[in-house]
Amino acid sequence: MKRIVLFASGSGSNVENISNYFSNNSEVTIAAVLTNKNNAKVIERCNQLNISALYFNRHAFYTSDCVLDILKNINPDLIVLAGFLLKVPEKLVKNFPNKIINIHPALLPKYGGKGMYGMNVHNAVKTNNEQETGITIHYVNENYDEGAIIKQAKTPVSATDTTDDIAHKVHELEYKHFPKVIDSLLHG
Repeated sequence: MKRIVLFASGSGSNVENISNYFSNNSEVTIAAVLTNKNNAKVIERCNQLNISALYFNRHAFYTSDCVLDILKNINPDLIVLAGFLLKVPEKLVKNFPNKIINIHPALLPKYGGKGMYGMNVHNAVKTNNEQETGITIHYVNENYDEGAIIKQAKTPVSATDTTDDIAHKVHELEYKHFPKVIDSLLHG
């Protein structure tokens, strides 16, 4: 049995998409979803999906070994950041080498780094009149959005696209590619 732990900070749409993708796969389980926001909508989604959801605060993540101990106890095959906004501490990266992946809503190295998430990214793409954007799935290292790239997928951006249009196109790429990449990493 392959075990996945998901980290999320927001609505959990990628968590739900990943859960649905693996729902009929008896060889893969989502062991838990961890969130740094006690009011995140991902908690409601987890309740509906019958997935364990755990909230942790900054101290548990950065100062103590609480989150690290939870992860060691679960012993996941893969840790997936699915809309998770905090920088992963070095101790987690070192304890789970090449086992933590992230999805970023742009074609890295463009529009990566601290503060570049969600609509901030899409606004930058629009402001800079980019002709394409996309997603980057990458390993997590000690720096924001600088880990080795696993996969990129692109979508065109037209001059008439609003930032909401861009966000929609990027979400479609996330939903299509992220679960497949997770599956291939688990069974690769």
